[in-house]
Amino acid sequence: MGFGQAISHNLSNITNFEGRAGRGEFWWWILAVWLFELIVALLLGRSEGFLMFIAYVIYLVLWLATIAVGCRRLHDTGKSGWLQLLMLIPCIGVIVLIFFWVQPGTPSDNMYGAPPA
Repeated sequence: MGFGQAISHNLSNITNFEGRAGRGEFWWWILAVWLFELIVALLLGRSEGFLMFIAYVIYLVLWLATIAVGCRRLHDTGKSGWLQLLMLIPCIGVIVLIFFWVQPGTPSDNMYGAPPA
């Protein structure tokens, strides 16, 4: 899955916490979110008002989509999406999740469905 496909697929599956997501889909999405946040930070800087409100609403939507694709990515490795609660543990939780997210998915069907196309 390429960059554009990952963005459109994840935006259309914002609240889909079921199924599986491949490594490409997940990491292209993470890159797109980081780039978006960087561009918004550079353009808006320390501004306040309506534009910042809109930016925060967009951040909230992107956060929800990121949690959903992270859940599907964990499903691809055969793990529960609830493991994302490890993010609540400072430093160590994120490192453990990154380790899980970079693992290859199971090549055959698992309890979360068929492998991503």
